[in-house]
Amino acid sequence: MLHDDDAREYAYGPAQGLPDSKIGTFTPALHDEAKKDGWTVISMKNDWKRIFAFQ
Repeated sequence: MLHDDDAREYAYGPAQGLPDSKIGTFTPALHDEAKKDGWTVISMKNDWKRIFAFQ
């Protein structure tokens, strides 16, 4: 999952130019491997209407 929604949750990568984080990482190498292997990478910003139940 790509944490790319800094307005409703957090945005971190460093894949796709997102900020790096010590809490969780989604590296460019992992993103490339996901694309190569046909994995679906879910974007919190584009694919989720609601992130938290209270929203």
